[in-house]
Amino acid sequence: MATPPTYLEPPGYGAPLLDGDEDSDTTLRMRQSVAQFEVAFEQEMAMERRRRVQLHQRANNRSRARHIQKTEQVGRVRFSILAAALTGTVIFVVFVMFQTLALIAGG
Repeated sequence: MATPPTYLEPPGYGAPLLDGDEDSDTTLRMRQSVAQFEVAFEQEMAMERRRRVQLHQRANNRSRARHIQKTEQVGRVRFSILAAALTGTVIFVVFVMFQTLALIAGG
């Protein structure tokens, strides 16, 4: 009495295959190959998504760094102008004060 054929059924794929069938081995390998390709494709897409997110974050960080650098540079220039204006004011006031003192005391 012959034993009934056993069925090979990969998860998530159509009709079951008969064990011992020549086409079943080829079909099973093709299905496994397609499944491996799909898994590899999904992994590649996930890596690509992560890479895009990292690139976007790097671009944002560079932009933020440029903005901070520009703000600091503008701040240094403004501080230099303020320091020069205060120094000029002090020199002018001292000069006028001594001129006035010389005018009052000498005169």
